[in-house]
Amino acid sequence: MQKVYVQNKDKTPLMPCKQAKARHLIRDKKAKVVRCNPFTIRLNWDCEKNIQPVTLGVDTGYLKIGFSAITNTQELISGEVQLRKDVSKKISERRTYRRARRSRKLWHRKSRFDNRVSAKKKDWLAPSIQHKLDTHIKAIDKIKKILPITQINIEVATFDTQKMQNPKIRGTEYQQGELQGYEQKEYLLEKWYRKCAYCGKTNVPLEVEHIVPKSRGGSDRISNLTIACNKCNQKKGNKTAKEFGYHEIQEKANKSLKEVAFMNNVRWKLVNQLKEQGNKVSHTYGYITKYNRAKLGLEKSHSNDSFVIANGISQKRCKPFIATQTRRNNRSIQTNRKGFKPSIRRQRYKFQPNDMVRFNKKIYKVKGVFNYGKWVRLSDDSNIIDTNIKNVSLITYGKGLQFKYPIHLPPNSNDFERSLLG
Repeated sequence: MQKVYVQNKDKTPLMPCKQAKARHLIRDKKAKVVRCNPFTIRLNWDCEKNIQPVTLGVDTGYLKIGFSAITNTQELISGEVQLRKDVSKKISERRTYRRARRSRKLWHRKSRFDNRVSAKKKDWLAPSIQHKLDTHIKAIDKIKKILPITQINIEVATFDTQKMQNPKIRGTEYQQGELQGYEQKEYLLEKWYRKCAYCGKTNVPLEVEHIVPKSRGGSDRISNLTIACNKCNQKKGNKTAKEFGYHEIQEKANKSLKEVAFMNNVRWKLVNQLKEQGNKVSHTYGYITKYNRAKLGLEKSHSNDSFVIANGISQKRCKPFIATQTRRNNRSIQTNRKGFKPSIRRQRYKFQPNDMVRFNKKIYKVKGVFNYGKWVRLSDDSNIIDTNIKNVSLITYGKGLQFKYPIHLPPNSNDFERSLLG
């Protein structure tokens, strides 16, 4: 059963309550619904702040962010945020549009090539990387608005790059004893997609293997290592990968993971920004998460990883959310006006795609608007309906960061959330 998140009258988060209690509070007009995804209510009076310690675990990533908030007894929220992959492409399109307008001598922004002050700053990040960092911050802030987070644990990297360059490095406690050796192998597993580099087998024990054998002068550097099953490792013997018939292995080994560059640029910036905001923050590494997850017998997933990062052990789990991102604005040029020159649409219509609305006491998602914003096209799992915007009322906007599961239900559902929304 999903929890209902609660805010005090002054918008500060309280501990979540059961669905039955939230239903009675709303019917007695002691609370009101302020958010549907995830479902949140706000009290109409000042309530005593009986708050338990809540730890938020964050599994940082290049494509997805895992999150899990737990108390000593239960998990309050969990899930993953799917990051946008089109930021670099959109920036390139914007550059193309601007250059085209300059060449046509239309109204345009003045060109800026060598005078960009932001690019000269020490902490400057590429826009696509900055977007990923901002999304991590936004996701954490959104959870903090509905839960009284007292501690944030962040996984800053899967591995330690210093130990990859020098396996004999010493001086830190986490590299000692039973965990030693996990970092390098975890890096190689990520780089070679957890399968044998030679035969491609998966779900078999994999070993660290030298592309150029040590007996032939090969080193222990990460660029000379790969992952192989025992059969291929023994069959290769004293040969190099090229002599074994896999010349492409060496080329791939020299390529760096894109995710590594992201983690190196962003991980400490995220930790430091959260600390500057006054949060209590600690960090951990992916190989420690893997070790603890294996001890608990959990399968690999972002929600399970974040549960382990939050120091979860035996707490009662909840159903994970799936959060997605939608662009707030569209820069495309309007080209569907017959007899007129293409122009940028300057008017923002009342309803936008992915907005959640109520029509005939049912909930629908907006597909788009037409007839100069006077009519709206709605959809559910099976039907598409066109109606005047006067017949539709807005429930929640569909832009930005949206928690779509499990709150997003079919319009004919009689579940608790649907009954509250009327």
